[in-house]
Amino acid sequence: MNTILLSYDDVDKLCDLDEIYRAVEQSFASVSLGKAVQPPILNIVEPGTHKGGDFKACLDTEAGFYSMKASFGGFTDNAALGLPIGMNMVYLYDAKTAYPACIMYADHIRNLRTAAGAAIANNYLARKDAKAYFAYGAGRIGKAAFRATMRVRDLTDCYVFGWMEGENDAFIKEMQSEFPQVTFHSCATPEEGARAADIIVTVTLARKGPVIMREFLKPGTHVTAIGADGPDKQELDPKCLLGTKVVNDGIEFASNNGETYHAIQEGYLKKEDIHAEIGEIIIGRKPGRENDEEITIYDTVGMGVMDLGMALAIYKKAKEQGIGQTFKFI
Repeated sequence: MNTILLSYDDVDKLCDLDEIYRAVEQSFASVSLGKAVQPPILNIVEPGTHKGGDFKACLDTEAGFYSMKASFGGFTDNAALGLPIGMNMVYLYDAKTAYPACIMYADHIRNLRTAAGAAIANNYLARKDAKAYFAYGAGRIGKAAFRATMRVRDLTDCYVFGWMEGENDAFIKEMQSEFPQVTFHSCATPEEGARAADIIVTVTLARKGPVIMREFLKPGTHVTAIGADGPDKQELDPKCLLGTKVVNDGIEFASNNGETYHAIQEGYLKKEDIHAEIGEIIIGRKPGRENDEEITIYDTVGMGVMDLGMALAIYKKAKEQGIGQTFKFI
């Protein structure tokens, strides 16, 4: 049997945002249909630093593959070596034999499956008449999440706030050329964007603590919270989850990481009060938004099944198009 090795450039050629959206949506459904097995997320951090990684694994019995994604970040000295500060890899294994079918560099998977997940949540949970979007976080995933959402929603205004100097302007310059029908607004503070938005997507490094406060959220707002993917990260005031409709990608994962974890720890949310997992809404087992006044919060920490879904779509295209290096382990 052969293993395919896909580089960054290989994966770049094989990414299609519409295909990724469908793959991630199906992955969420697979979890709710009992076809995916996912162990707890393994986090490793070097003591006293932000350097470390997480490992997310999955078995999709219907697809017939295991996957494992290794995602590292915080290696700030890498710039001097000409390397990114974070590294991402995905490994796909045939479920019948455990033979490694594919190894791929996975920056695209980390970014685009996250963006697709945000767009799915925005599509299922935001008001149908939502027009104003706030990108809290203007980096690669922030841009990708806006692009993905524009494929399923007709937005007219986008507010943006990034912590790095020049980030707002860079976001607006790039996005304005792609979406000339949208009016873009550079925000001086996160509060400015949050108060104006119908849809808020938070995707920063989540090291600033709670920045999006409950009083910023007007009735009918939807929030997709991405950045806080560990127990030491936070972007939302825990009160944002008090009395609102909370949806997770995976309840067990989110209860131990990020915004849901903090709200539970501080007594603003009970685990049993979490409305649904997004897959349950996708397959129609539970309702999504039920009126135009409720505030909905989608808190995601990312799941292995999302990595598997996107990686499998890329792997199949690589085989069809003959892209990548092929070699034998055995």
